[in-house]
Parts: sequence; C-alpha cells; structure tokens
Amino acid sequence: MPPKSKRWQIAPRVSSLAVARFAEQQLHPLLIQILNNRSMTTPEQVSAFLAPETTFGNPYQMRGMNEAVDRLRRAIRAREAIAVYGDFDVDGVTATALLVQTLESLGANVQPYIPHRIDEGYGLNKDALAQLKEQGVRVVITVDCGVRSLPEVAFGTEIGLDMIVTDHHAPSDELPNAFAVINPKQPLCKYPAKELSGAGVAFKLAQGLLRAESRVAVNHDRAPVDEAELFDLAALGTVADLVPLTGENRALVKLGLERLRKTERPGLQAMLKFAGIKPATISAGNIGFTLGPRLNAAGRLEHALMAYHALTTQYPGEAEDLARKLEETNRERQRLTNEMTQNARAAVIAPAENEHLLFVAAPEFPEGIVGLIASRLTDDFYRPAVAVHRGDDESRGSARSISEFNIVAALDQCRDLLVRHGGHAMAAGFTVRNENLPALEARLKEIAARELADSDRAPTLHIDAEAPLSEMTWALQEALKQLAPFGYGNREPVFASRNVTVRDAKLVGTDHLRMILSDGQSTWEAIAFRQASWLGALPKTIDVAYEFESREWNGEVRLQLNVKDIKPVGSNG
Repeated sequence: MPPKSKRWQIAPRVSSLAVARFAEQQLHPLLIQILNNRSMTTPEQVSAFLAPETTFGNPYQMRGMNEAVDRLRRAIRAREAIAVYGDFDVDGVTATALLVQTLESLGANVQPYIPHRIDEGYGLNKDALAQLKEQGVRVVITVDCGVRSLPEVAFGTEIGLDMIVTDHHAPSDELPNAFAVINPKQPLCKYPAKELSGAGVAFKLAQGLLRAESRVAVNHDRAPVDEAELFDLAALGTVADLVPLTGENRALVKLGLERLRKTERPGLQAMLKFAGIKPATISAGNIGFTLGPRLNAAGRLEHALMAYHALTTQYPGEAEDLARKLEETNRERQRLTNEMTQNARAAVIAPAENEHLLFVAAPEFPEGIVGLIASRLTDDFYRPAVAVHRGDDESRGSARSISEFNIVAALDQCRDLLVRHGGHAMAAGFTVRNENLPALEARLKEIAARELADSDRAPTLHIDAEAPLSEMTWALQEALKQLAPFGYGNREPVFASRNVTVRDAKLVGTDHLRMILSDGQSTWEAIAFRQASWLGALPKTIDVAYEFESREWNGEVRLQLNVKDIKPVGSNG
C-alpha cells in the first residue's frame, strides 16, 4: 500500500511587477519567488539575507552579560576553579567545548562537566554540584541547561557556588536564583536574536569575555582565542539543535561552515574521514545527518565526554581512536533505534487512527534513544508522540510533536505529575515517578484531544512553486545555492511538477525508490527516500513534489530530484 500523501500548499507565482523590482540584482525568477514566499519582498531584505552581516549583535545587550563577564574575569585573575556544566547532546557538548576553549585561552583554571545520561539524567543535579564544590570549584557556568533547574541552582548557591546560567530554553514563570542568568528568552532581555541555540548563547558569552579582555593588557601564556575560531563549534550546535537558520543563526552557520571546510581540529578531520565527507564540500545537511548523529551517539549510549574529547583533542592518534569509537557507537545506535521503533510502532499501530497523541512506555527502550523512537512515530503517524524508558522507581521520557501542538506547554500543564521537564514546542523531555505514569499518559492524551479536535492531522507540504521539469536547470541550481545554509527555519525549496511520466522505477536499499521521470522535454533521475511502498502501485503519470539538488558521485557532480511526495494525476493537492 503506497504511503498517505500530504496536503500540498502551493504558493502562487509572483507577478511580473514583483520580479521587476529585482532587475538590478539580476536574480533568477524562481529565486525571487522563493524569497517572496519567505516574506522577503524588497531588494534590501533580499540583499541582507543573501549576504548576512559578518558582525553580530552586541553581547552586552544581553541581560546578565555584564555581571557574568565581571565575575568570570575576577575568577580568571584569582585563578579560581571554574566548571562549565553542559548537556549531553550536540548543542550542549559544543557549547561546553566552546566556552572551555575560550576560558583556557584567557588563562582560566577551568574544567568541563557533562552528566551521564543514564546515571544522572538531564540538566543540573545536586550531587554533581556538591562534587564540584568538594573539588574546589568556585564558579559554575551552565550551558544549554539550567534555566528551569530552580532547586538545583538554589542548592548550588547555598553551598557557596557562584552559578552563572546560560541557556536558550524557554524559562518557567520564575527565574533561577543565580549570580547571573543569560538567556535571550528571559523577561527584560533586549537582545533581538531570541532563537539562539545553547551553543549560540555560549558564543555570546565568549564574545563578551574576549571583547572585555581585548580592552586591557593581559599577560597570558598564550594569545586569547579569536572569535572566528569558535564559529565551527557554534555552527555544529546551532544546526544540530534545530533552531531557525535565520538572522544571527544563519550568519553563525554560514561562517562556521567556512571554518569547518578548512578545519584544523584533529577530531573533526577524523570524523569527516570516517564519514566519507570531503571537508571542502561540507554543508549544514552533513552536520544534521552525519556529524550530529555521531556526536549525539556518545551521549545516547556511552558518555558525552567522548564527543567532547573528539572535538577538543589536539592529538591526531587520539582523534582517530575517538572518531572510530563514535562511528561504531552510532552504528549500534542505528540498530537499536530500528529495533525499538518496530516494537513501538507495533504497540501503537492499532489505536493510532483514533488517538490524538501516541504514548509508549517499556523498560527495554534505552533512555538514550527514546527521543528517536518518539520522532519516528511522529513522522510515521503525524501525531505528537511520547516514548518512555520505564525504570524501577522513576521513568524518563522524550516527546516529539507537530506544528499544531506545543508539547512543552502540554507538559507544563502536567507539572504536578513530573519530577522535572523542559524543552521546546516541538521536542521535550521529562522525568516522572512510575506511580504517576498512567495519570501523565491520560492527561497528555486529554490535552491533545482538546487542542487537536478540529485538526485533520494531515501533514502539510509547503511548495514554493509549481513548475515544469524543464525549468530545473544548472542555472537554477546555482541560484538556489545562494539560499544555503538550509535547515530548520530555512528549508530547502520544494517544487511541484504535474503530469510527469514515470519511465522507470526500482527499489534501492530496503525502503527507497529510484525513478526516471520525464515531462517530454526534460528527463531526470529521482530518489524517493522511505517511499518504496509505491513500487507496484505507481501510476504511469504522476504529480510530484521534490527538492532540486546536486550530489557528487565518483568525483562527478550530478543533479537529481529528491522526491518529497507523489500523487496520482488529478488528485487534490
């Protein structure tokens, strides 16, 4: 049975008058169409997007920045011990590496601390803070966590730690009682870039420190790091954490990719080699689908410090060993994810049509992959999905959602049942005592049923332009490159072509479909990932939605259609 088609929302073609506005910029008409679809309708807006500023907002616009920088500079001068406490995902690991590198270059006595996912769980924990205090640490900087950890921050303050919280998650009604809180989402923060990643916020603190130090004569054993040396780590965290690639995030990633293409970090060089990626061709997609999963695999199945050391080691031999270990761990992560997702899918497939939210819990679901299980369920059924590792006394879960349902807001309505929780509108995590697990499931399903009652629960595919295949040319491909880097908030353009003939179709791998498509004037190779169920049911002529992309194979660059959806000719869409 072929997969269920999506709802197509096709943007109307821009007028010739709108195209004429950009005559001086000599832009491809379809590029103008795409930019207009994304609310860039003037030459000034387009110029700013296509060539983002290489300078960033003033870090001292951020609430809490002055206090944090002043305290850290005092700690550096007095050689007080500083700990950078990060999360175990790519965003947290890169933010930790970025700040430790910056502080070390300024002469600080600094160490990283990343909790073990299974032994300690997400975010700050009191035992770790007590341990750091016993080791003589005086200042703790959180990265990518802490803004909702009110009891833990209060505990750290009580035992004599100066807590500096840097985070990008939405705060609760109350802010933690910290020495300083740096988070663009906190009330009264005037910094305009509200959607920075955890690594992005850490980069702003690094900027603040470096700019303060540059104004005074400081005697260091080595020169302070240059801001540009941090772009690669900031880009890795920004892409991997799925924050919108617009504004300052876009500039960070664009500059970070330039840095990654000539990286001198031995660990990244080794990871790229194992992944078969030529540094000169690295893209945001390589971060999201290749480097990110490998770095994340460490925290999911082993310890995120493995990923941290891979990013920070200066020794090629150690880098090679760590990259190989990350490769092996990622393969095991893939195997477990596929196996456990099959179990989860079997558990929900019967009720899926009648449920507004899917909820699965089992002791065999590894804690490190429950988020991946939830994500697969959301993709398969277009429902908010929750997957839970059921422990002995407490259970830890992860949730993924759809655009119509804010999952962290739903968890906020269940706070009385939870030990802790946090996250974003589309992804969140939580810890719950086992006796509250049934009540949590019931309440989340009740909230979803109320908020999604009028939704037809069909994913929408936003199409930038309807165009014949003959409009897909090398000139268009070159024009589309100006829109990169692509990612969340700046998706790759999608086109639709009608009455396309399927000249050939065959299975590739276990679940992919490779086709030859033609409109009589142009013929293209096309790949449809995870759509092999069309085989045997594919009509002779179809309407097809696709991304127009280039790929390199054996040193040759070729163009192809990356098919996002297929409809029989004449069906609605």
